[in-house]
Amino acid sequence: MASPPTLRRLLLVLVPAMMVVPVSSDMVSLVLPGITAEFRASTADVAWVVTGFLLACGIGIPLYGRMADGFSLRRLFVIALAVYAAGSLISAVAPVLPVLVAGRIVAGAGGAAIPVLTIVAATRLLPRRQTALGVGFIAAAGGLGAALGPAVGGGLGQWLGWRSLFWLMTTLGITLIPAVARILPDSRPTVARRLDLVGGTLLGAGVGLLLFGVTRAGGEHGFSAPASWGCLLLGVVALILVPVRGRTMTDPFIPPALFRYRGYLAAVGVIFLAMLVNLTALVLVPLLVIDVNGLTPGEGSLIMVPGGITLALTSTLAGRLAANGAGPTRLTVFGLGLLTVAMLVMSAVAGRTPVLAALAVAILGAGFAFVVTLSTHAISQVLPAPLVGSGIGIFQSAQFLGAGVGPAVFGVLLSWRQTGSNETVNPMATTAAPAYSDVFLLLALLSLIAVVPALRLRTRAAPDTSDARAT
Repeated sequence: MASPPTLRRLLLVLVPAMMVVPVSSDMVSLVLPGITAEFRASTADVAWVVTGFLLACGIGIPLYGRMADGFSLRRLFVIALAVYAAGSLISAVAPVLPVLVAGRIVAGAGGAAIPVLTIVAATRLLPRRQTALGVGFIAAAGGLGAALGPAVGGGLGQWLGWRSLFWLMTTLGITLIPAVARILPDSRPTVARRLDLVGGTLLGAGVGLLLFGVTRAGGEHGFSAPASWGCLLLGVVALILVPVRGRTMTDPFIPPALFRYRGYLAAVGVIFLAMLVNLTALVLVPLLVIDVNGLTPGEGSLIMVPGGITLALTSTLAGRLAANGAGPTRLTVFGLGLLTVAMLVMSAVAGRTPVLAALAVAILGAGFAFVVTLSTHAISQVLPAPLVGSGIGIFQSAQFLGAGVGPAVFGVLLSWRQTGSNETVNPMATTAAPAYSDVFLLLALLSLIAVVPALRLRTRAAPDTSDARAT
């Protein structure tokens, strides 16, 4: 049997792979007007270029997490990258909008596997003392991708056109396939498990319906539209049916044993709220400097670069601290404190010079680096090996759901607030952008609320580890 890859060799493939999904998700936001003009489509129709990718990822992430418990990581990874590259290629050559949307859905179906499989690979293949360091680098890659997505889209899209973005991602996906096949061992868990397709379908449908409902509510339809609240209601029902079905299964899709680990549940709560705050800010800050300060999309995307740099640097630092035995609670709370400070700064400086916005984004990147690195490391340590794939799948789903819910909900709130007065809740804010100021203030409050579950984080496994099976 081949020996596991070294930390350096593993990160050479996992780090660029981890950047694929956030870059692909966020890069198209600033080129949607160009797509709208080329295809002469409505804004609502073109929004499916983003929505289709998000929905496919939201449905696929928990499915891949469960599959990682019973199938070869190498084979799953190669298949996922091939599907992602195929979808990106379809998007790059799309002659009409429906083909572009279809390509994005295919890309999302493949890309959904990548965040889950990177964390699972680091957890399974690295020695325990190196797991935190590996997770730190992977978290840095994911956060850097989220921060650079708008920069790539705004800069490259403005320079070479929106199709160049999909050509870039096609090339990246194809390039990663032989690297993954060469570095990852072709091994699978020793205990084979049956895949509960019905339970997985319910979970995927629940997450997908929630994302779809929130996306529609965040657009021109509003929450009062039957399609919006109907999808939200059906999504909640589907998610409720998952544990109900699990009680009658010997090997359910979501192992009940996961709920015995309070540190794991705390990490899920923390990452949902932190990702909601982080991605909402990453969406609203470029809009603010473009709409209020008059920057071009390319210039606005540059505001996000300091956040990507601080996130990458701080994630590796957080990984090293965790590897040296630093507890997750204090560092995660510290990270949430930085998120709060960043949002308070944005609330106070909204509408002023973009330089101050770049400073706030840099603080945001550093704070989120601590949160995502320490919470991810915590679940990789607290869960026994047979539950890691399922646990990380649910964890990543919560992260992705926060990323989808935040911009949609707060986008609606921003639109509603923009019809109101010029008075701001924050006494330190100017009247240049009162709506943005109040929204950022609310995001600061959510960052503080996330401290509550963060206080329950831990990396030591719960005493009851006798049942590591999915029963």
